This record gives sequence, structure tokens and C-alpha cells, in this order.
Amino acid sequence: MLNDKEFDPKKFNADWNYPTNVRQGLGKIANLPSYCSELGMRSPLIVTDPVLLELPMIRQAQRSCDEYGLNCGVFSAVNSNPTDKNVYEGVAVYKKNKHDGVIAFGGGSAIDAAKAIALMVGQSGNLWDYEDVASNWRDVSVDTMAPVIAVPTTSGTGSEVGRASVITDPSIHLKRIIFHPKMMPAIVILDAELTLGLPPHLTAATGMDALSHALEAYCANYYHPMAEGIAIEAIRLIKNYLPRATANGSDLEARVQLMVASSMGATAFQRGLGAMHALAHSLGATYNAHHGLLNAILMPYVLKANRTAIEQKIERLARYLELKQATFDNFLSWVLELREELSIPHTLKEIEIDATQAELISNMATKDAAAGGNPIQFSQAEYSQIFVAAVNGYL
Repeated sequence: MLNDKEFDPKKFNADWNYPTNVRQGLGKIANLPSYCSELGMRSPLIVTDPVLLELPMIRQAQRSCDEYGLNCGVFSAVNSNPTDKNVYEGVAVYKKNKHDGVIAFGGGSAIDAAKAIALMVGQSGNLWDYEDVASNWRDVSVDTMAPVIAVPTTSGTGSEVGRASVITDPSIHLKRIIFHPKMMPAIVILDAELTLGLPPHLTAATGMDALSHALEAYCANYYHPMAEGIAIEAIRLIKNYLPRATANGSDLEARVQLMVASSMGATAFQRGLGAMHALAHSLGATYNAHHGLLNAILMPYVLKANRTAIEQKIERLARYLELKQATFDNFLSWVLELREELSIPHTLKEIEIDATQAELISNMATKDAAAGGNPIQFSQAEYSQIFVAAVNGYL
């Protein structure tokens, strides 16, 4: 592994076409206007969140687009767990100002909202008409969807390489997945310099989210060897670089590798996710808690519950990660040690989630789309047991 003095950014500068057109490298954000032009955008709408709106990177992006001759607008009314209201409001701004493309700028929430807005600007139906159920996606009018450029500013969700958006339906306190193959952004800008200002606790939580994606994809019960291979390398990169990026936010090598690992994890989870996400989606919709942090807390409890189905796979993964002992117990210990090093809470109770809603949460989890990929099809009672264990710290 390169040390800091040997880090050469030029070696980590490349354009990829897997799973979409990825422009990866430090400083690539400077090319945003030309990428817009490449997609035929003359009036792009930046979709971001209220926190990022206050940072110089958004103003600079808008200014560079304006100087290039583009009529660039900004929409930032996006919740940390985006809702259908956020999407409809974004669609209204898009249409009112006659925009012709979307720049999804931020973490997973902003990117998910942006992709949903880009879908809905060309549809006549309700947002929930395009939920990932049966063949709903076939009802989408593809020709009227807006093109999307995705610019992640965190290394966690990987939404920039996803064909879906997770949107909260407040009326039923449920996270619902909106899906269409063409929701994949046409161009992704992976510029790790945009993550340099991310504070340690968010670096840790989003990085653990990336780990949860790769780990659940690796353990999922669907057949997809290519995704499995991507997942294990993403886990290795996270193991090596997440502690460094959290301890030293200016470590460019760690930031680059972690951002790439995040996109890899999301690429891999087309194979499926599992109980971590089934529970995290349910808890996020109910308590409005940070998705990555929820996955980080739930991780060891779900691993233990899945042990009988994944033990051999975890042993193989432990060998690849060069852990001292290639056993399930040692892998679980590594996860716990990593969480402790990153100051991740051990229990849901520590983030003010108690077990009073166990029945509701477990019922929601069994119905969540991610549950289908879990190695064991847990019953509602089993989801309740996992949830209660995570609340109280029973391992």
C-alpha cells in the first residue's frame, strides 16, 4: 500500500464506463459545465440539500455553469430522508424555470431526490405509480425523462451509480423504492476533493454505509459472481482506508479510495441487500435517523443472525482481508473493533431508539424490498428479536 508521501493523484485519475460513464479524479468537478454540454443541457437544475447549499462548492458549481453560458438553477428543499413532497416541489421548480437536465449534487438523499425529480418531470402519473413493484417501471415514459449528472459529496450511499431512489412516504411512515433502468445517471463525477470537508462522524457513518452495501451484496442469496467480486474488493478498500479518512480528513489517498469503494458497493448491491437494510429503511422512515449510522449499528446483530447461512462465505472473506484468523468470530470481532475505532454507537438505544415499536418495525422489515436478498428469510418474530438485540446490545 502506498504511504502518504508516495501518493500520486495522477495514478488515480481515470474515466470508466461501468456501470455508467464515470469521470473519476481530483479536480474533475471543474469539467461540470462541459459535461452538461456533452449531454445537451443548456439549463441544468442543481438538486442539493440545505446544508450543502451553504457551502462554497455549490456556489462555485453554479457560477462555473453560468460562466460557460448555461442557465443554472438550484433546488435545495430536500430532507435528510427525502419525501414525495420534496420530489414534487423539485419538479415544479424544474418546469417553471424550463430546465432541461438535473445535476444531483450531494449525499445519497440529494441524489435520490434528484433522480426521482428527473424521472417525474416527464410523467403524468403519481410518484408511487413507479414504485419498484411488479412491472411498474414499464409504465414510465422514458423519452421525457431528464438526463442526470451525479456529483457525490460523501462516500457511502453510492446512489450515483444506482437505478433507483429511496423516497419516504410520510403518510404510511415507509421508505419506498422508485425504480427504472434509465434512472442511472448518464455521467458520474467522482472528485474526492469534494469530501475533504466532511466531518469525522459523517465520514465514519457514510463509510460504514458503503461497507453495509458491499457486505450484504456479498452475502445475498442471488447468483451474481461479478457483483460478488466487486463487493469483496470494496470491503478490502473500506477496511484499509475508512479509518484513515476518518482520522485524517485531509488524507487524499484515503478519500479517493473510499469514494471509489462506495461506488463499488452500490454497483455490487444490484445482487441484493438484506436484513440490515430492511431494518434500516424501516427505522429511518419511523425515526428519521441517519441511514448509514443505522446500518453501522445493526451490522453485527444481523451478521450473527445470519451466521448459519454465511459462515463459510465470511471465512473466505476473512482470508481475502488478511485477518489474523479466517473465522466468522474473528470477522465479527473486526467489525466491532472497526465500529469502536470510528466511534460508532454499539446500540440503537444510544441514538434514542427503544424497543417500544418492535412490532411495527419488524412488520415493516419483512415487507421491505431489501429483505428478499437476505440469506435467511426471517419471520416477523425473528426481525423483532434482531431489533430488540440491537436496541439493548445483546450479541
